[in-house]
Amino acid sequence: MAQKLSRFFLHPANNQGRVLTTNSKTPQENWQANEPMDPRTVEETAPLLGAEVITTDPRTIIEEREFAKGDPENPLEWPLKFKWLFISILFFMGATVTFTCISPVPIAGRIVQDLSNGEKNKYASVLLVTIWELGEAAGPLLIAPFSETFGRYPVLNVCSVFFTAAAVLAATAQTTPQFILSRVLSGLFVTSNVLGPAIVGDIFEPDMRGSAMSFVMLAPNIGGAVGPAIGGYVADALSWRWVVWMSVLLCATCQVLVLLCFRETYAPAILARKVHRLRKLSGSPSPEGAAQNNSKSRGPEAALESIVRPFLIFKSSIVLVAVSLFGSLTFSHYFNMTTTLPDILEDVYGLQSSQTGMSMLSFSIGSFVGLFICNRSVDRIYVHLTKANGGVGQPEYRLPLMILAAVLAPFGLLLYGWSAEFGLPLWVFLFSFSSMGMILLMAFLPLSAYVVDAFGPYAASAMTGLIVLRCLMGSLLPLSTTPLVENYGFGRAFSVISLVSAAMAPIPVVIMIYGQKLRQLSKYTRNDPAE
Repeated sequence: MAQKLSRFFLHPANNQGRVLTTNSKTPQENWQANEPMDPRTVEETAPLLGAEVITTDPRTIIEEREFAKGDPENPLEWPLKFKWLFISILFFMGATVTFTCISPVPIAGRIVQDLSNGEKNKYASVLLVTIWELGEAAGPLLIAPFSETFGRYPVLNVCSVFFTAAAVLAATAQTTPQFILSRVLSGLFVTSNVLGPAIVGDIFEPDMRGSAMSFVMLAPNIGGAVGPAIGGYVADALSWRWVVWMSVLLCATCQVLVLLCFRETYAPAILARKVHRLRKLSGSPSPEGAAQNNSKSRGPEAALESIVRPFLIFKSSIVLVAVSLFGSLTFSHYFNMTTTLPDILEDVYGLQSSQTGMSMLSFSIGSFVGLFICNRSVDRIYVHLTKANGGVGQPEYRLPLMILAAVLAPFGLLLYGWSAEFGLPLWVFLFSFSSMGMILLMAFLPLSAYVVDAFGPYAASAMTGLIVLRCLMGSLLPLSTTPLVENYGFGRAFSVISLVSAAMAPIPVVIMIYGQKLRQLSKYTRNDPAE
């Protein structure tokens, strides 16, 4: 649908104080129709930088509320090659984050033993791996709302600096608590997981978001495959510190790429800066109303408002709570497996740590298969169901693959646990691990696309609720898996986990059927403001 031209001309002589508008849609409807939202229709909790008034001529005040059709500054109308440059940077950032997070997995016990004067501690080894998620749970509480207040670009740059500094702290740690602290800080400043999907929504139309999201989701698989494999071999040949210094180098490279090659993608931020630039060129004073609006949007009140927004969105949306619960539990399976994998491969199958790292490639192979399935199916399913619905698309049309993943996950967990319990051939065990890689990605990618479509301009804040709960479960649930395995063995322990997964399986089915009605209960996902 063509974007509406939203420049309104007010002549001071006879129109002072009068605002003209042709857009009566809600911001959510504008997003779903591929039209920029009008800030005048959004409440104070909306993720806006404030509408401005541009004076380009002393006789005319032009009020810039949305991009004009064909505006080259509109991210949705940027050249496709330019958009994919940004996606490539997000890809590299995601791979770097996962490499930094996962590379210590096969050598966690060695790191703890080295930093604890030769003492082994299983719980410390598990915590060293999963504590990252605790930091990653806290970071989005500020990252997402600040990106909706000040824009994506400054938040990406500031967080990249601190992320690199945390990696340096890990490389120079002298005690286990210091290393664990560095892991918390690293997770705290991760931006790719929360801003990646939001940036995809900033620059791509809905019918192209699935493909772009697939590529962004590919990055963690690359980092997750290369990190443990390199980590095991480098630690055997040199030292585990060399593994961490490799992460530092990758982090610094990301910082340079973001600083030099990235630019702002958040439409309200671009409009606000365009206002400032044009007013400065024209030399005209800022109208009183716009000055007050801008002051408010940049003041402490707006900053506090932006921090609270993710909680308000999460609390108001039963849909977000439900999909977050399902996604978080599904995500915890990854850490349930990776924290038990070294013990299984070394104790049951007699592999070395370097071979353990290489064995994690099987998970990435499964993830690649899942990514291929999603890349070929998510957008096609969406387009097919949209046509069947008279050309009206719904966010729920992203969910069929997630339903399939919900059905398959319990069986994958059972195969993982019992193949280790009975010492089945190594290829059977690795197949179970690989199949879970496919299943988890088939759950994550449609889930992220659903949240972006359903929450539109509030996507970053909505993703915050999902990521916080996901990271808390990813950090804490594996700590309960350790005593389960010690007391009942791998088979029974993962049978319990499988039962919990089966109990959560109906959630995406319910959202698929009733999601459109349930979304009307929240003003952040409501189609009709009158409802």
